[in-house]
Amino acid sequence: MSALKEAVLTYVKNEYLEADDDREVTYDTPLISSGIVDSFSMVSLKVFLETTYSISIPDAKATPEAFDSVNNIAVLLKEFGINE
Repeated sequence: MSALKEAVLTYVKNEYLEADDDREVTYDTPLISSGIVDSFSMVSLKVFLETTYSISIPDAKATPEAFDSVNNIAVLLKEFGINE
């Protein structure tokens, strides 16, 4: 299990799901298209990634597609030299 993916998944579950939300969220779960992450939440997720991994993600790279799953986020982070 990837530490990077697990960290992102844990953040998403803790920040964006209510305690009584019984949806299963996995590395492949659509985050934006399913409504778990909205546009405001996407900004906070971007800040979390930038702070946690000491990177700066240009707005052009912070697309809904890039943030739509934990797996997509991991691919994006690889572009910045952050590996699983």
